[in-house]
Amino acid sequence: MSMTGKTSQNAPLIHPTAIVDPKAELGREVRVGPYSVIGPDVVIGDACEVMNHVTLLGPTRIGTRNRIFSMASIGQEPQDKKFDATGESRLEIGDGNTIREFVTINRGTAQGGGFTRVGNNNWIMAYVHIAHDCLVGNDTVLANNATLGGHVTVEDRAYLGGFTAVHQFCRVGEHVMTGGHTMIAQDVPPYMMAVGNRARLFGLNKVGLDRHGYPKEEVQALERAYKKFIRGRGKTEEVLTDIETTLGEFPMVRRFTQFIRESTRGVCR
Repeated sequence: MSMTGKTSQNAPLIHPTAIVDPKAELGREVRVGPYSVIGPDVVIGDACEVMNHVTLLGPTRIGTRNRIFSMASIGQEPQDKKFDATGESRLEIGDGNTIREFVTINRGTAQGGGFTRVGNNNWIMAYVHIAHDCLVGNDTVLANNATLGGHVTVEDRAYLGGFTAVHQFCRVGEHVMTGGHTMIAQDVPPYMMAVGNRARLFGLNKVGLDRHGYPKEEVQALERAYKKFIRGRGKTEEVLTDIETTLGEFPMVRRFTQFIRESTRGVCR
């Protein structure tokens, strides 16, 4: 790819057809491909690659070593009728992310805290949409056409299958795995598999937990906790207290019960 730009060592390499606003800040060894547009108040860290026909608008801050593929639209205004352009609205993206073709990531709204955030080392596949005020952790995989409504939280190492749709204000816990075409309308507790419209739990994500080297005895304790929760009778708090009394020595179990207690939408069953 033919590039032009400043000639000093480690300077950005900008294709002559790209449009980069003078108020944008590009780090060392940044590459900007043909016909891409980078607006004011965009900060791009070192060693990022912005391929052809990408749109980056601000206020947006992007970390280092990110790769953004063709036709992605990053940092546009929220798709929210209440959005007030005079309020705080920004996007933060961490390091080492892969953002594939036609991905859209919107800035935040004042009602949601003012910013959308994507962490580090995420694999965001083609046509994914991350709406305003979403919080995406680290090391996640969002497969093709996964869609996050506004104010969604996706925790570390979650894997959302293709065409997974997450309703606004829902949370997806760490190490969750969803099947294709899953519709999530309630929170999905950590370490679980969820499938269907509306999503239901189908046990632990054992393959994911094994790949990350969690101790066998802890995974077994988590599975017992899950079965107690699913089969438990009485009030949710009583069931959670019973789980913690019998299995609370295991950190993964405590994280599981804490997540359920913090849920405001209720959790998938």
